[in-house]
Amino acid sequence: MAKLRACLSVTLAGWSMVVPIVLPVSVQAPPERYVATVPAYVWHPAPRTTWQWQITGRVGAPLPGVTMYDIDLEDAVPSIRRMSVPGFGTVTWSRGANAGVIRRMHAAGRVVVCYLDSGAWESYRPDAHLFPKSVIGLGTGWSGEKWLDIRPQSWRRFAPLIWARMDLARAIGCDAVEPDQNNPVGNRPGFPITYSQERVWYHEVAKQAHARSLSVGMKNGVEIMDATMARSFDWALLEECFTYDECDLARPFVAARKAVFVAEYHGDIKRLCARARAQSLSLIRKRLELDAWRFSC
Repeated sequence: MAKLRACLSVTLAGWSMVVPIVLPVSVQAPPERYVATVPAYVWHPAPRTTWQWQITGRVGAPLPGVTMYDIDLEDAVPSIRRMSVPGFGTVTWSRGANAGVIRRMHAAGRVVVCYLDSGAWESYRPDAHLFPKSVIGLGTGWSGEKWLDIRPQSWRRFAPLIWARMDLARAIGCDAVEPDQNNPVGNRPGFPITYSQERVWYHEVAKQAHARSLSVGMKNGVEIMDATMARSFDWALLEECFTYDECDLARPFVAARKAVFVAEYHGDIKRLCARARAQSLSLIRKRLELDAWRFSC
């Protein structure tokens, strides 16, 4: 049997002190070197933690009763930053549209999660020109965004650029990151990626975030969501899991006393909230553009 690095944790006000341990896991688990080791202190939200998700538009004053704000990393950059990525070049991050938002949120006692793409190339990001064409696949369905070749043999050709984004997140004060687009299987990415390779990439993303003392969420990926993933990640974020009848697949996170944040774009909010409460999920209703509008339970 393979072995998995896991942890014993003591949690106070959503922050965890973690002691690494080793547990046996099934042979389907990824190699030990790919399983994340949680650092001593990270944000570890409990089920039903309140939140706001705003990736576009001006982020205003914190909403009452909201613990966590999930915002775009690039928009949150407080002042111009130049970062060198060895072997790739230099990235210049301009002052973001929401410069100062992290400081304001922290002053109000909020936790800040910074959104970044880790499994897709975005034509409009300042580091876009540093990605080689060989790792850029087909479109994700979002304008200007294409899948990356996340197979392990391709990591050296692009992954340092993703880790540099995490370095930026740490440098500007993000408490956590929401790495997106790590689930290409079944979405015609343009590369023959397997579920096993997708799983290994998810674990590597979690490991890299934890190496920078960032809390990290598993975004979507319900097809491989299990107890192993719940050990690597600190929380999960799912889109439309009620719409597609997938919310039950997040049970390993809830069982581990980790928050599952759910965003729905359609449906009767009263019924959705009742179902979310029954499953200890943190549900909000959003518009697809992920602006400031929000309806919560």
